[in-house]
Amino acid sequence: MRLKGKRALITGAGSGIGLETARLFAAEGATVVLADLDAASVQQAAAEIAGQGGSAVAIQADVADATSVEAMVSQAEAALGGLDTLFNNAGILLPEDHGPDDTPLAIWDKTIAVNLTGVFLCCKYGVPALLRAGGGAIVNAASMVALVGSFVPQIAYTAAKGGVLALTREIAMQYARRNIRANAVCPGPILTPMMDSFLETSEKLQSRSRHLPLGRFGEPAEIAQVVAFLCSDAASLITGAAQAVDGGATACYLTPQIVEDAG
Repeated sequence: MRLKGKRALITGAGSGIGLETARLFAAEGATVVLADLDAASVQQAAAEIAGQGGSAVAIQADVADATSVEAMVSQAEAALGGLDTLFNNAGILLPEDHGPDDTPLAIWDKTIAVNLTGVFLCCKYGVPALLRAGGGAIVNAASMVALVGSFVPQIAYTAAKGGVLALTREIAMQYARRNIRANAVCPGPILTPMMDSFLETSEKLQSRSRHLPLGRFGEPAEIAQVVAFLCSDAASLITGAAQAVDGGATACYLTPQIVEDAG
């Protein structure tokens, strides 16, 4: 069990990547606090994990609200007897998020509040908890769009995820000598409820997957495996990294589909 004895707080744990990560952490021996805006979803998930022999606590929290995040960290620390692992995963992708000329300011503000300020707040209150525990590991959820631009515009989401990557590097350097590692995971297209709302038809999914070198979308469990590694002692020399988990999307110039069409 590579996470045995770890005490983890995972945000956005009610579904998708956060939920799969919570399940894996518990299976790998960690005690886990699952946090989400949707209280019912994390309560159900925590009950499921407990029913399978794991140790999990559910907390309702809004990562865009400082008071809520401070309370979340305090409750998690009390419930687990300390915190040494943070996966700051909560995020949104709104359908009105387009280019700079046609994205409403309210959509920009909401996206930045959750996807960037939310990660900042989780670190603001989470880092002191890790220091009290003697150190630990942070993984922040960025995205492949933090590494490359996209022809399909989602300007607020992209800007927020780029900010997460920069924030992660800054934290990694600031706390490197204080036994805290910080890394960013940068998923490509993953089959989550958020992606389902963005690419809502099989035709859209197939069209997008043809441009991925591996020819398919990722599964939440595949991201969870990378997060678990980055939070484990096996990753003890890794900090300040941007780990792409994208089926090769950020590594290619011409996609396989374009090459086939050209041939």
